[in-house]
Amino acid sequence: MPLRRHVLLLAAAVSLAAPAAFAATDQALKAAIASPTRPAGDVARDGARHPYESLTFWGLKPKQTVIEISPGGGYWTEILAPYAKATGGTYVAGVADLSNPKLSEGARKGRADFEARFSDAAKYGKPLFVNFGAASGPLGAPGSADLVLTARNVHNWTGAPGMADKVFADFFAVLKPGGFLAVEDHRADPRSEKDAGADGYLNTATVIAIAEKAGFKLDAQSEINANPKDTKDHPFGVWTLPPVKRTAPGGQPADPNFDRSKYDAIGESDRMTLRFRKPA
Repeated sequence: MPLRRHVLLLAAAVSLAAPAAFAATDQALKAAIASPTRPAGDVARDGARHPYESLTFWGLKPKQTVIEISPGGGYWTEILAPYAKATGGTYVAGVADLSNPKLSEGARKGRADFEARFSDAAKYGKPLFVNFGAASGPLGAPGSADLVLTARNVHNWTGAPGMADKVFADFFAVLKPGGFLAVEDHRADPRSEKDAGADGYLNTATVIAIAEKAGFKLDAQSEINANPKDTKDHPFGVWTLPPVKRTAPGGQPADPNFDRSKYDAIGESDRMTLRFRKPA
């Protein structure tokens, strides 16, 4: 083929592909992230959490049923609930297990406050809330969810015997065949994790092994949330870093004389970003 004709055909192929690539951009997700009603503190963390890149990597799409586990301060809820409303999907939060008679009053109040915060249907649609915990029941009907997301939680479960296995089995049960499990957590690699993630850091292989034991297959890994500045040897574990910024051991008063400059310069932790698939 003459070189000129080859170049023209290549240019035509690129031209035809360009609209498809543009269409693949999730404008509804971009709009949810750019919403002026998102808390300023959340927006300030976008540079570390990479919401658009992370959620598209994890497989988020319009009209999905998405279950977020232990949403904490609601960083992802502020994006996912409006996105579900805009695209005809359903957002479900796995929160404190009200069926647990041992649940503290603080945890009960925390759940009530969280539900109240996201009760504005005009902004958030109709989020659902489901019990989640060490003894909770199913997260939903078997095979009813498209995506389960858990961010910075696995290290909280590995220290409790049987907890990680239980919750990953719950994730597997509620996902549709072919559905995705999205995991983000503080990454210990290349060093070994300390006492089942007691400092907040886990080895990637540990998380993969737990997921595979539940039946998942690792679909992809990403360096979206990598931070090569994270030395992973902080005096109060990962919580020394932003956003927690601990200056004393957990449960003790903050130390006003603690020099935070080194840790603030590191920023948020180095994190694994994993996507698992439930086999079809």
